[in-house]
Amino acid sequence: MLGLCVWGVRTVWHTESDGVFFCPDCGGDRSYRRRTGRRLLTVMGLPVAPRGQAGPVVECSACHGRHGTEALEHPTSARLTAMLRDAAHAVALAVLVAGGPDSRRARRAAAEAVREAGFPDCTEEELRALLAVRCPDGTPADDCGNRLAEQLRDALGPLAGHLALQGCEHLLVQGARIALSDGPYLPAEREALAAVGRCLMMSPEHTDSTLEAVARTPS
Repeated sequence: MLGLCVWGVRTVWHTESDGVFFCPDCGGDRSYRRRTGRRLLTVMGLPVAPRGQAGPVVECSACHGRHGTEALEHPTSARLTAMLRDAAHAVALAVLVAGGPDSRRARRAAAEAVREAGFPDCTEEELRALLAVRCPDGTPADDCGNRLAEQLRDALGPLAGHLALQGCEHLLVQGARIALSDGPYLPAEREALAAVGRCLMMSPEHTDSTLEAVARTPS
């Protein structure tokens, strides 16, 4: 029986944990198993000696594709949706604070943007109440601005690496439309929108050109 292969290596897998992840092969959220393995030298199909460790890997329960554990760093579709919703909310609040929360048109535009992002019950009154809590009367403008800038970083920073450029532009454009709803950009609004661009890792030139394009577009 010339040519018969009697030697081989087999991997015995062990499941360490499981959960839900975004499978790059399936293109959607799927269940996964995080697995490690032991490689075994086999003779005639029988294990005879260890050959080291395998993994860890992330195995999709649907397509059974195996990926490195870095696949777990990509947010699931559900998580990404929630991050986008929170980001739009943070941008709206930052622009409202910069332009002054007393503008009825700006509050209306902000509420519409937040509802579109995934908070269907958001109202102007709710935004005004949130601003009153986060920036009470008597709070120095710099302190309030610093607080909102920190909230922008918290909301946009983790998201930036997972968004295509068009997604970053969309968030910036939403903020720009709120700022322009009651007139040209105020200096504080431009500063807040520049901060949005920085948090989204957009270049200053790209941020400026996007803001100018929105300002030239009829509402």
